[in-house]
Amino acid sequence: MSTIASIIAGTAPGPRRILVYGTAGIGKSTFAIQAPRSIAIQTEDGLGAIDCHRFPLAASFAEVMNAITALYREQHDYGTVVIDSLDWLERLIWAEVCRLRQVATIEDIPYGKGYTFALPLWQNVLDGLAALRAERGMTIILIAHTKVERFEDPETDSYDRYAPRLHKTASAVITEWCDEVLFAAYRVHTRTSDEGFNRTRTHAIGSGERVLRTTERPSHLAKNRLNLPDELPLAWSSFAAHLPPTDPIPAAPTTR
Repeated sequence: MSTIASIIAGTAPGPRRILVYGTAGIGKSTFAIQAPRSIAIQTEDGLGAIDCHRFPLAASFAEVMNAITALYREQHDYGTVVIDSLDWLERLIWAEVCRLRQVATIEDIPYGKGYTFALPLWQNVLDGLAALRAERGMTIILIAHTKVERFEDPETDSYDRYAPRLHKTASAVITEWCDEVLFAAYRVHTRTSDEGFNRTRTHAIGSGERVLRTTERPSHLAKNRLNLPDELPLAWSSFAAHLPPTDPIPAAPTTR
């Protein structure tokens, strides 16, 4: 086939690659488990109270990769794989770097190179997930907690914003790989009161409503490729209403 004949026209929607991050207990895991035919790879012990299918708690990087390999090679009907959570997976990756480099902690590797050595292991995870998406038709949902980081904006003064609780090198790779980066947060309103003597006080008012923020703002990192509204309710059904139809799940590959 010539190069010109291989040109592809039109859209080709596929299963989504989603990162959901937010504060502990807000409902990230529940959101992910609501996705169709979900199976979770646990790196932290937080799914015990949720009725879901899950692998045993992974105690090493190898166990995480074994779970991904099993989903690729073995027969099953799962349609969504959830990694809960990335920041605890990062600890397993750092432990694997320490084992390979024969050091006690990743900080013992000079010049911050330990975090660079971790990137190929992250890439192994993403390559495995990409194979599940491409060859098994699986949706990928990655869960992370949140941190406040200093963002150096070249167009204005620096400011703080919410971001996934990952090392900056890993965070950059993962957020670029994902189709959607969604920030789970509580909706907060503010009210200003006059205290006299030209002084005012701002009060935060929250109703407990949980939302997904889908587009980047100075307060948080986010993105989407679905032209989503800026906010959605924190429920899989609300997100799924905006998903394009995809091709049927392909047949399982033979064991290699």
